[in-house]
Amino acid sequence: MRSLPLRALDRLLTSPPDPARVGWLAQWTYAHRGLHGDDLPENTLLAFAAAADVGLGIECDIQRSADGTAMVFHDWDLERLVESEGALGLHASDFLETLRYRGREFGIARLVTLLELVDARVPVLIEIKSRPGYDIERSCTAVEAGLSGYRGRHAVMSFDPRVSRWFRENSPQTVRGLVMREDAVGHTRSAWHRHLALWIARPDFIAYHVDALPNRFTGDLRRRGFPVLTWTVDSARKRETARLHADAPIAEGAGLG
Repeated sequence: MRSLPLRALDRLLTSPPDPARVGWLAQWTYAHRGLHGDDLPENTLLAFAAAADVGLGIECDIQRSADGTAMVFHDWDLERLVESEGALGLHASDFLETLRYRGREFGIARLVTLLELVDARVPVLIEIKSRPGYDIERSCTAVEAGLSGYRGRHAVMSFDPRVSRWFRENSPQTVRGLVMREDAVGHTRSAWHRHLALWIARPDFIAYHVDALPNRFTGDLRRRGFPVLTWTVDSARKRETARLHADAPIAEGAGLG
């Protein structure tokens, strides 16, 4: 019973995007953190170049350096991937570029460097990381600065609905998405939280956890004209789920086919 007024509020508070603005989203498969694997670390320029070279779109993660620069990296802390320790956000961008991925001769890249590498050949999905108490507006400003002058197809997205709202208000030409999941790790486990995030974000598209598909929420959004991407597609079974119940996969490993 409760879901009926929530869906009515979805229609009242969120208008479907212009198909001409977002139609390209469904035309690609996106390499999750680049075309990475055992021999190539995630979110590195080599992984992104490998994806672009075979015609895959790119999904990347953004953390903010101490000097307010958008850096391409997933984790809050460095030690899983890099020969250093501590929080990435405590270090300036120049220093982060000097660090080395374990066993490699290259460091963490700036967003602007990634965009120079891609050079509009394939689209780029930029996930901005956030957590409770984090100054997300500074990260949005850093990403906007990194995107300045870039003419290739791109979109920003985040689990944090404030990201989409910030770009709607400050950079309305930027395509914006809301990332969502329903499991114990997520911040939108209840239907109420999912709808509230949607209303705050008012996104152009949704990127939904593949393990939660299919569901009524994403089905309703697709019927209304919102592209639904899905992540992380890493098996043949999940690839089929994405084909049937989403518009494009964000994939890695066996999920790339």
